[in-house]
Amino acid sequence: MTDKPVRADKATAVAELSDAFRESSATLLTEYRGLTVAQLKELRRSLGQTTTYAVAKNTLAKRAASEAGIAGLDDLFSGPTALAFVSGDPVEAAKGLRDFAKTNPLLVIKGGVFEGKTVTADEVRQLADLESREVLLAKLAGAMKANLSKAAATFQAPLTQMARLAAALQEKQGGAAEAPAE
Repeated sequence: MTDKPVRADKATAVAELSDAFRESSATLLTEYRGLTVAQLKELRRSLGQTTTYAVAKNTLAKRAASEAGIAGLDDLFSGPTALAFVSGDPVEAAKGLRDFAKTNPLLVIKGGVFEGKTVTADEVRQLADLESREVLLAKLAGAMKANLSKAAATFQAPLTQMARLAAALQEKQGGAAEAPAE
């Protein structure tokens, strides 16, 4: 009889993990071996409010990932595994993990899932090297504004040239008319 509550707990844990896999825009897997509870608390804080960092049993996490329709992570579920479920900007979470791993080398980024595709640890680092979404959008807006300004100047150039030509012709005709009078 003691097996039934344990299985019910496992089924509940798998269901919760499966929901987290489905609802997150990215999931990053790490190995946390050797980190203290205080360091894990600091890591959770550094990841921000849009990222949930949870330690999970590998067998339960594998089952949850397969139930969520995610394949290709089975090799990453070895050793002590923690999952960072990202509901906000994945770049910010990847930066948080990368920066924390720099100061705490015991944290190892294994890989993860981004937009439904499996990513390696190197790809997570590349993601961390990107600028934030807001910065990229601001750069895009600046580039679009610059292109519009260039287009406006291009359309205005023929009118400006025509006005200069007319002024030059007028000066020339005025100068030519005055020359014979003298």
